[in-house]
Amino acid sequence: MSPSEFAGPAGSAEEPRDSRKRPGWVRVDCHLHTAASGDAVTTIEELADRARQHDIDVVCITDHNVTSAAVAAAERDIGVRVVIGEEIRTPDGDVIGLFLTERIPYVLPLAEVVSRVRGQGGLVYLPHPFDPGRSSLGGAAERLSAAGMADIVEVFNAKIKDHSRNERAARLAAVHGLPAAAGSDAHDPEGIGAASVDMPDFDGPAGFLDALGAAVITGEYRPHAIRYPRQVPG
Repeated sequence: MSPSEFAGPAGSAEEPRDSRKRPGWVRVDCHLHTAASGDAVTTIEELADRARQHDIDVVCITDHNVTSAAVAAAERDIGVRVVIGEEIRTPDGDVIGLFLTERIPYVLPLAEVVSRVRGQGGLVYLPHPFDPGRSSLGGAAERLSAAGMADIVEVFNAKIKDHSRNERAARLAAVHGLPAAAGSDAHDPEGIGAASVDMPDFDGPAGFLDALGAAVITGEYRPHAIRYPRQVPG
């Protein structure tokens, strides 16, 4: 398997990729964006179409510092289930809250963001924790995990070219006994489907955590689309 691909039980890369799902299981993209993020272009309709094309049953919409599109999608019948999330900027780096009922303001201290996520029954998800090219938590991810303040570690992010960064995240999850997950981190329709988690069906955050224990993660590196295509001189 190339370093840009990943398939297997959470934390491993031993099983061949398989597009089929087991009966009673769902396919989940734990981290993706819509145009509400400000740096993404995907509409809710495009998200739903691409998710169906890739047999994705559940999408965690995790826009930057807002939940408006996730709430709107959850209130509509778009053909896929929606988990309301938010990728929240803190002074220490980005952290994701899943299963949110209220938006959390950005640039609050990391500990306060974690408290607010858990205070509304949500899950603390560590996205791309060791990617130096983005606002990642780095050492703060280690401290959160050691302190019992993290619930899930993203061990595969489809926007990370250097797979050693994902492998380091997988080691973090293993050391602290935390569930591992994956996300396409798609900011455009073409990015949806680059990473997903096959897991037993679930109901609510506690069921989500339990189901991740049996999850099979699949992913491939897929860079962001060029946001402003260069004009070719006539």
